[in-house]
Formats: sequence, structure tokens, C-alpha cells
Amino acid sequence: MLNVTTDRTPVISAYFAETAALMERLAALGGMVEQAADTWMMALRNGGKVIFCGNGGSAADAQHLAAELMGRFQFDRAPMAALALTVDTSALTAIGNDYGFDHVFARQLRGIGRPGDVLVGLSTSGNSANVVKAFEAARQMGITTIGLTGESGGRMSALSDILIAVPHRQTCHIQEAHITLGHLICSLVETTLCSPRR
Repeated sequence: MLNVTTDRTPVISAYFAETAALMERLAALGGMVEQAADTWMMALRNGGKVIFCGNGGSAADAQHLAAELMGRFQFDRAPMAALALTVDTSALTAIGNDYGFDHVFARQLRGIGRPGDVLVGLSTSGNSANVVKAFEAARQMGITTIGLTGESGGRMSALSDILIAVPHRQTCHIQEAHITLGHLICSLVETTLCSPRR
């Protein structure tokens, strides 16, 4: 049996304190959040869709947010057109094998994306090559791009119509902020476009 005698309370407290401090700083991004919500709503109202992509933990967040729109967030309502480019393993592996991993999102986007759609890319560094290439494709296709990144914005800065750059450098905390920001945008979109059932 493992005998753990180290007091981890300071480590735990410090982590929570860092997360709490970052959450407070996110209020400065309120204007960008509102722009992103308006952009999602415009696409959905006009028959477009919200498309998400990311790698690793950001892939999970991409799927999570697409599911919030397609399913439900805070109350029952009609589904909203949303999908994540991370879920089709056959497409991901075929494109990765035939064209290279950098193209797994861009090629899917070229197949299903349309002008008037929105592409939301999540990358803590802002430099994920496959997300960058998807943003480049989106620009060529007339698809609005929204980047969720860390504080530098990376290569996605120049390719994002709306950039929400979390003011932090550590991946785990940036990802925590991304899901918080994504949930907030989902809430704004849902409450604006749909009325709760009485």
C-alpha cells in the first residue's frame, strides 16, 4: 500500500488560486465573447453552421461545445447546426495518411464548409499546423474564423476574424478558460435565439 505523507494542500490551494485569478481576468475579454456570440447567431439564423476543431484536449473541447449546440445547454430547444472536425476517425486517418496530419481539418472543411459558416479553432499555442491550415482554407472559402488561443495568439492571430486570446501561458489553465468561454458563448446564443419552454 502506498504511504503518502507529503502535505499537498499548498499545491492544491495554489492551483485553485491560479485558476480563480485567471477566471477574473477573463472579464476583459467580454467584448470579444459578445462578438463571437453574435457571429455564431448570424450564421445559425442564416442557415449556416458552427464548425469546431482542435487537437488533444482542445479536440475534446471542440466536441464538447459542438454537442452543447446540437443537443441542449441550459434548456430544451431545437438543435443548432454544429459539428466538430475531430470526430470522424476514418476521415482523420485517411486524410492524415494520404495528405499529412496538417491537412486533416482543412480538407474536411473544404468538403462540408460553406460561405456563411463559422469555424472555431482551439489551440493553446495558436500555432497548431492543422488548425492554421483550416483557418487558411476558411479565409479562401468566405468562412468566418474565431480563434481561441493562449495569450500570444500565435499564427492564428493573423487568420482570426475574432481572436479570443486567454491571458495565460500554461496549457491546462488556457484549456480551463476555453471551456468557460465556450460555455458562456453557448449560453448567450441559446438564450438569445431560443426561449425556455414554460
